[in-house]
Amino acid sequence: MADNDDLLDYEDEEQAEQPAIDGAAEGAQRKDVKGAYVSIHSSGFRDFLLKPEILRAIVDCGFEHPSEVQHECIPQAVLGMDILCQAKSGMGKTAVFVLATLQQMEQLNDNQVTVLVMCHTRELAFQISKEYERFSKYMPQVKVAVFFGGLPIAKDEEVLKSNCPHIVVGTPGRVLALVRSKKLVLKNLKHFVLDECDKMLEQLDMRRDVQEIFRNTPHSKQVMMFSATLSKDIRPVCKKFMQDPMEVYVDDEAKLTLHGLQQHYVKLKENEKNKKLFDLLDILEFNQVKSDVSSKVEVLSLFPNVDARVC
Repeated sequence: MADNDDLLDYEDEEQAEQPAIDGAAEGAQRKDVKGAYVSIHSSGFRDFLLKPEILRAIVDCGFEHPSEVQHECIPQAVLGMDILCQAKSGMGKTAVFVLATLQQMEQLNDNQVTVLVMCHTRELAFQISKEYERFSKYMPQVKVAVFFGGLPIAKDEEVLKSNCPHIVVGTPGRVLALVRSKKLVLKNLKHFVLDECDKMLEQLDMRRDVQEIFRNTPHSKQVMMFSATLSKDIRPVCKKFMQDPMEVYVDDEAKLTLHGLQQHYVKLKENEKNKKLFDLLDILEFNQVKSDVSSKVEVLSLFPNVDARVC
């Protein structure tokens, strides 16, 4: 909700930063480990007074207790407050803005984009769009679209024309191209979100894209930014987009450790890896699995049904 005229003025003397809210409540005892998140609070998602449709989707996903970051951020985010949050990957930052924006969606109108989420890679954009689809499972009126480079822009323009989404997730380059062509209209935008914001704002060319997109949005809107790594140098840049944001910095190296996480490794020859992976998938109990490979070819060899265009 910052004044657009201030965005380019990065040489101004930095204003004194407001005291950050430490995401780790002092004295809180870590209790139950649920899925990928650590429950340190006795509260559940119901305490956030979320819509029944959202709560049903949360239950379907197997989540019972909010993570530390979610416990700190969601109550303020659902009220429309600007949020600047840094916490390690895997602590549930994505769910903060997904749940908060879905909670605030009322009386949806066709042909009006109300939520814009941008990130620096198409892989992350695709992942975030799937999170929106997952948590809006019982909100069939909500439409989500993802736009990123590498695919024909004509398809994106057709989606915006024939079935305009309420939520747009994308990379700055493709989003800006759609804004410049006036195919993506942001005059009704209510929520502006940057995930891994430091990756976009530290690169001058990508920062300029973000700024131009920001100028095409209304002055009155909620701005939320999240990152796993947010240096003290980039924080004032982020805050130039915001109005009196709530700041949550879990930047102590000890706090960045995912408590309850166990790591194991197995030494294997290259031709043994796939078989071992599938053996483990058959044996282990899990809610979610992430497998890292070094090329698209390896992805397709493991999962031949995956669309190669989104790899």
